[in-house]
Amino acid sequence: MEPPHGFDPARRLVDLVNLFTSHESAPTEAVTAVLSAHGESADELSTVTEDDVAALRRACNRLTAVLAAPDADQAAETINALLSEFATRPHLSNHDGHVWHLHTEDRDAGWGDWLAGSGALALAQLMSRRGRIAWGVCSSDGCRRYYLDTGPGSARRYCSPTCATRARVAQHRTRKRRSSGVTRA
Repeated sequence: MEPPHGFDPARRLVDLVNLFTSHESAPTEAVTAVLSAHGESADELSTVTEDDVAALRRACNRLTAVLAAPDADQAAETINALLSEFATRPHLSNHDGHVWHLHTEDRDAGWGDWLAGSGALALAQLMSRRGRIAWGVCSSDGCRRYYLDTGPGSARRYCSPTCATRARVAQHRTRKRRSSGVTRA
């Protein structure tokens, strides 16, 4: 299912990274389900092998260095290194009936190189639009999911409203215990 505004390769990247983070040995079916949800064709996905999944996992591991970067300078340096290694001359494509979108990977690249190039480009575009890092790791205790920060306003800290609410409730309870003089071991 294609988003109404076209491809969202940054969201695709974060969804794949979160899949591999939560399930390091994610099966081919789970990986192709994520790719399918982001508009990859059934014909292309029918050829994905376990080796392709391993290459996608390695690419996600490399791109996680960008998603976990502590500041914009380090993120930009890592993105530039990935673009230098995996990107080729950019070109517009509307393959398989999709809306026009930008590609920077070699047309014959394998799945891992494709993801590394397209993921780095997507994060570069997002960072250049926002003027800052527009992603991160959830700040909620026990949650290690990555998120995109594409909304207006202050920088985001949580992957979901559920994690944000859980953190606020925990902080509220801690303040309440402290103010009442009750301590917990």
